[in-house]
Amino acid sequence: MRNHKTRNLILCALFAALTAVGAFIRIPVPVVPFTLQFLFTMLAGLLLGGKLGCISVSVYIFMGLLGLPVFAEGGGFAYIFKPSFGYLIGFAVASYVTGVIANKVPNPSYKRLFAATFTGLFIVYLFGMVYYELISEFYLGNPIGLWPLFLYCFILAVPGDIVLCILGSVLGKRLIPVIQRERVS
Repeated sequence: MRNHKTRNLILCALFAALTAVGAFIRIPVPVVPFTLQFLFTMLAGLLLGGKLGCISVSVYIFMGLLGLPVFAEGGGFAYIFKPSFGYLIGFAVASYVTGVIANKVPNPSYKRLFAATFTGLFIVYLFGMVYYELISEFYLGNPIGLWPLFLYCFILAVPGDIVLCILGSVLGKRLIPVIQRERVS
């Protein structure tokens, strides 16, 4: 039993670290940078399950809020006032939901993995866009119109994230059986 706890701790720390690394692998896009954070948070849910996936992403967010420069644009508690912070909240929720959907069966099909990753994508963008609008309007005092919000916070970034959904599903299909074998032994 103790080995499983140690293993889970190590895997959560590994995915928190991978998410931090993913923040620095980016393609500059106006407003919200495109990074590999989404891929690693999604894989955390797929491979660790909903609960542990969410814990790993929450550890990553907590590290950034403590001041470690692990977010795409730095770190520190004031980061919650950045319009893009909603995407980070969405990563945690999406990791949980993705893990729950994918791990309902022992060896999920591609169809289930695609459903899980695209549901996670929807959650990330929902949290990100709503938070962006609220911070822009009520904190920054610079409301953003619906079309610019949709353009900059969805249309410009979503094509790359769709590719990450496909990549995450393929990696999940190959790696979930390996992780499950390790859980049994």
